[in-house]
Amino acid sequence: MIDDECGRQLPALTVFSLSIRYMKEDLEKTCENQVVGLKPDDIHWVLTVPAIWNDSAKQFMRMAAEQAGISTDKLSVALEPEAASLYCRHLPVMCDGESSLLTFQTGKKYLVLDAGGGTIDITVHEVCAGGNLKEIHRASGGDWGGTKIDGSFMNFLGHIAGNTAMQRFKDENMEDFIELLRDFEIKKRNIDSVSKTKVTIKVPSSLFDLVQEKLHSSGYENQVNLTGTGNKVRLDADLMRSFFTTTLTQIITHTSDLLEKPDCVGVEAILMVGGFSESKLLQEIVKMMFSQLKIIVPPEAGLAVLKGAVIYGHCPTAITERISKYTYGVATSVKFNEKIHPSSKRLVLDDGSIICEDVFDIIVKEGDRLVVGVAHKERSYKPIDESQKTIEFPVFISRDRNANFVTDLGCKHVGTLAIPLAGRGTDRSVTVRMLFGGTEIIVECVEQATSRIRRLKIDFLT
Repeated sequence: MIDDECGRQLPALTVFSLSIRYMKEDLEKTCENQVVGLKPDDIHWVLTVPAIWNDSAKQFMRMAAEQAGISTDKLSVALEPEAASLYCRHLPVMCDGESSLLTFQTGKKYLVLDAGGGTIDITVHEVCAGGNLKEIHRASGGDWGGTKIDGSFMNFLGHIAGNTAMQRFKDENMEDFIELLRDFEIKKRNIDSVSKTKVTIKVPSSLFDLVQEKLHSSGYENQVNLTGTGNKVRLDADLMRSFFTTTLTQIITHTSDLLEKPDCVGVEAILMVGGFSESKLLQEIVKMMFSQLKIIVPPEAGLAVLKGAVIYGHCPTAITERISKYTYGVATSVKFNEKIHPSSKRLVLDDGSIICEDVFDIIVKEGDRLVVGVAHKERSYKPIDESQKTIEFPVFISRDRNANFVTDLGCKHVGTLAIPLAGRGTDRSVTVRMLFGGTEIIVECVEQATSRIRRLKIDFLT
């Protein structure tokens, strides 16, 4: 469930699927007028998500798209900083040519700072032969996006007018509230680090009267001026900049820490994309704090992800390598070995055999290079029961590269892999290959008896 601005709840899947359906149908109507003979099945859709999102969030978005009427075989999921990076590799980003990603030759490294409304998404890419890209450090970031600035501004108004009054304002005057946020968005992007000019924001009359009444007792009377003509609030530039302080500190601190990682040695540039990257203050702070690097901000940075997603849809293998964010494995059992297995994991089966349970069977480790299209740890499995119809593996993740048991501290159950079985008997061997290099994990299963190949996906929402 998710809340709207007034605290009313709806299922998240409903909200996301209706949003996607609206965009889908809007595009289809536009295409009917502009492209002769185009059918819905001719369109392949690309849905972008933050790179820091986990596997269950990606699966949720795919479910929302399917509920919106997009067939799963006509849908790709792209990671937002990767999409933006692809877009900027295809275009001369700066007119002088010196700070264009096109000038980056094979082996050059750069950091992608995708500053959106909700999240800050950071990846580090290296240029490969042929112009393709590979990720050299796992995606990281946090919820330090532009909406945090909006939140600070609203908290400021709430401090003056009162939180109860602010909630009533949103409940009763939603259109005015949205208009206030739109005006603040424009001013937010234009404030810089040196301006002394007061920032003027138009406040709806339904809220202006409350601010006017309580300003003298708020403690802000020396930083805020009111003009009755047009119901405008004028804020000191320093007060406006204070709304950014926490968010900018988090972004700069995280980026600084990241650039000190061994994998990131040699990074030559920071590519700033996403709507929040159009903020002059964010641009200036990044340029000041990382003056030794080239700072590249493409025109219309907020559209870089959208345009890059189109390129990704045409060329999904343009990102040739990624880095595993976690150690992935499945829970399994092996023959008990008293020399290496603890007695607490010893289990005697009905047939008298002794096994060690809860073993973390590692498939890939955190930090491993994941090449697109290359399988990891091909394994063969057999059913325990003769009449078994599926082999089910609980899938676990960990930050420990050498996790031993799925019960170890930090191990987390994230999903289930169900492998279908044909026939009867315990000799029905199935070979499992997992491909982790793409934006989503794909599982290939081969039945040894029939050589039948199935492509499966791990269910991360069970």
